[in-house]
Amino acid sequence: MSDREEEEIVEERVYTIPLKKAWNAKIKKRVPRGVRLVRSFVEKHMKVENPIITPEVNEYLWKRGVEGLPRRVRVRITRDVDDIVKVYLVKGD
Repeated sequence: MSDREEEEIVEERVYTIPLKKAWNAKIKKRVPRGVRLVRSFVEKHMKVENPIITPEVNEYLWKRGVEGLPRRVRVRITRDVDDIVKVYLVKGD
């Protein structure tokens, strides 16, 4: 059994998060700002304090280095019975 089957998912949503505002940051601070935008988006839409951003989402944002942030990212956000929110990357869209 994988860890996704073991945790009981109460709620699951799929979002496309725009990262346009991160492109206004200084060139060497672009991806860190993008990560903060993802975190604030999830906090706002799922009404939670500290969401867990999985390493696959973080690697996707950092894939092209500190300057090459993607314009948007498609994520799947899950909430389990313990009210823990995790952000996963949607693949194949």
